[in-house]
Amino acid sequence: MSQEALPPADAGGYRRVFAVREFRAVFAAHALSLLGVVVSEIALTVLVYELTGSPLLSALAFALGMLPYLVGGALFAGIADRHPPRRVLVGCDLLCAGCAVLMALPATPVAALLALRCAIAAVAPVFNGTRMATLTDILGDGDVFVLGRSLLRMVSQSAVLVGFGLGGVLLTFVSPRGALVITVGTFLASALLLRCGTRRRPARSGPAHGGEGTLVQYSLAGARQVLGDRRLRALLLLLWAPPMFAVAPEALAAPYAEQIGVGSAGVGLLMCAMPIGTIAGELYAGAALSARARARIALPLAATTLLPLLAYGAAPGLVLAVPVLVLAGAGAAYTLGLDRWFVDAVPPDLRGRAMTVHTAGLMTLQGVGMALAGLAAEFYAVSTVVAAVAVLGTACCTALALEVRATAPRTPPRPARPLTGERAPESERASET
Repeated sequence: MSQEALPPADAGGYRRVFAVREFRAVFAAHALSLLGVVVSEIALTVLVYELTGSPLLSALAFALGMLPYLVGGALFAGIADRHPPRRVLVGCDLLCAGCAVLMALPATPVAALLALRCAIAAVAPVFNGTRMATLTDILGDGDVFVLGRSLLRMVSQSAVLVGFGLGGVLLTFVSPRGALVITVGTFLASALLLRCGTRRRPARSGPAHGGEGTLVQYSLAGARQVLGDRRLRALLLLLWAPPMFAVAPEALAAPYAEQIGVGSAGVGLLMCAMPIGTIAGELYAGAALSARARARIALPLAATTLLPLLAYGAAPGLVLAVPVLVLAGAGAAYTLGLDRWFVDAVPPDLRGRAMTVHTAGLMTLQGVGMALAGLAAEFYAVSTVVAAVAVLGTACCTALALEVRATAPRTPPRPARPLTGERAPESERASET
């Protein structure tokens, strides 16, 4: 844990997190790094289309931002535990900056551009997993960590709302390769913040801690350990499942806008609605609810967060579809409760690999969800597909919520009540949620 004193538990909401100096550096670095990724995605998509005139290759340049997550998470997860976390974070940013430099060179061919995009995407789960594990060192593994994790997640959601718009505006003033040069600057700024704003900490594991074998063996062993534990597996699946199903209306926003006749402006509203709901839900849960209350609502909310999408069965117009998506997005507040349970269940020397597996699985399954939704929409109306996703997703999430409850650690039995009529001490009367 950081040597910096954490704020007291009653300091109030997200102020507790921003009171920690190291977190402020991590937060700013996350925002800059994410800005670099978003700008590079837009610039590369436009650049590939300008060079080839191929919509397929242009779309592939964007899709490659998700596909390598599984490979990077499975094969390189051990880096997060085997090396000092600050070195890993700074190294990942510098590697991404180097890839962006090569992408910005006029002589770089299209095939190399796509390969470099894959390299950045393969690095992402290692970077994200290491950062999540490092948060437990900076903020502890209690409620302050949960709120810090929530803030980083909200930045990511905000990038969906703001980043692509800013990237589009940027490309009206500079060329795609010029935008990639700006991306280099954001990655370097992120690396500098992490190098100067966070403490050096030792590796979580390694040869002296049972980390023998090659990097790939060590990474795969960690993945097997995480997925082989019934409790961790249930928590991971419940963290992954709702987003996998929830991407369907976003992936199908354009064809649904055409189905209800609202045009391109409607596409933007449909794609923004769910991230707005997610940010609002997490802000409310983090600022207004106690840790105990967030734990109580986590499983019911996870099981029901997709239910609002059933309204798509009636092919609602834009006026109804937008609030439906906002409501479905607000259900993502369940993650605040699950994040705490997950970090509590992971041994400290496994946290880097576990967080990397979590990130890789989340992104990969969202990509799978988008692809399957698009495939189904080839044969059925979009409204029917989204409603069916709501039914199937709710059934899966309910089953997983029951599994998480079944694997919850049992509360130790309370001491017998004193015969003298005295009340038991408060520490004995309090029970875990």
